[in-house]
Amino acid sequence: MKMITAVIKPFKLEEVREALADCGVTGLTVTEVKGFGRQKGHTELYRGAEYVVDFLPKVKVEVVVRTEDVERCVDAIVGAARTGKIGDGKIFVTAVERVVRIRTGDLDEAAV
Repeated sequence: MKMITAVIKPFKLEEVREALADCGVTGLTVTEVKGFGRQKGHTELYRGAEYVVDFLPKVKVEVVVRTEDVERCVDAIVGAARTGKIGDGKIFVTAVERVVRIRTGDLDEAAV
């Protein structure tokens, strides 16, 4: 099993959720986060004063899938989240050693 963590633009969340649902993903976790990449934030003008926004709002989507489903899910996220502009985000894929469903005690793939 693998965990896919995608950091995306907030307005792309619904499209990513739908794309993952089409891949057969039945559950995911979403967290509102802030961060920056190569663009190092940006400047904004508010009431005539310019100020620097160091951390940009993003959304982190986490989903655990079977190893054989990783490429299909990653491709779906990329297709749904891409705008072609700087700051589209990143996807990280990491190994998951064990999963336990608290309510039933199901383990690993049965718990996902």
